[in-house]
Amino acid sequence: MPYTISILGCGWLGLPLGKVLAQSGYAVKGSTTSPEKLELIKAAGIKPFLLTVKDEVQAAEKTEFFNADLLVLNIPPRGRRDPAVEENYPRKVKAVLNEVSQSPVQKLLFISSTGVYGNENSTVDEDTPLAPSTASGKALDIIERFLGLQQSLEITVLRLGGLIGGERKPGRFLAGKKDVPNGEAPVNLVHRDDCIGVIEAVIEQDAWGHTFNVVADEHPTRAAFYTAQAEKEVLEPPTFVANADLSYKIVSNERVKAALNYTFRWPDPRLF
Repeated sequence: MPYTISILGCGWLGLPLGKVLAQSGYAVKGSTTSPEKLELIKAAGIKPFLLTVKDEVQAAEKTEFFNADLLVLNIPPRGRRDPAVEENYPRKVKAVLNEVSQSPVQKLLFISSTGVYGNENSTVDEDTPLAPSTASGKALDIIERFLGLQQSLEITVLRLGGLIGGERKPGRFLAGKKDVPNGEAPVNLVHRDDCIGVIEAVIEQDAWGHTFNVVADEHPTRAAFYTAQAEKEVLEPPTFVANADLSYKIVSNERVKAALNYTFRWPDPRLF
């Protein structure tokens, strides 16, 4: 079991994850690009580091941050449809991996996304060929393939679904909108509690060398989900227009449940 864990990216997911891991007895280090967040990270029981990733990693205490047993690499590609992200994001991740290669880190947990799958209008699992349609999905695909070539690290990749929980209130996303398309398409969402729960399980069970989809059990339609969430927030629910040609995928979570004996805490997104 690794004793020191560094989390590169203490934001919406990384900060509460680090707090949970610190409470479990791990020595946790966490990075942020915002000086004003350093005290918040420290208050969570995490040793804070100010760190920026561009074409190289920039940090005053870079060596100390990477002095860990396990690195959680949690920097999502920005600009979902910006073609530049296909070039910029892989450069950033490779800069991080360059630092890792010169460090004691032996295990890497990479946070990816179900955006690496195409809309097959069917169920997809971890063996489905990747066919991303967005620039960010393509960038993640590039990195997943690159990670598959690494020989010196034990790596597990988590493909997270749409992220909900905490300050992310989905009832506000489409509230009051009219004639929203693709209403009958199923959603692939996951609560932050389950993201953290699966990460804990990977670490505790030493489950390396895997790729797992991390999505809730149930896949309600967009219309059912966003209507229920808007009503929960006492907001005007959206209306949806019927689509003759739906575009969707249903992402299976069967592998992660079986491999880690994991039961989702929030199996139905309508109850998020």
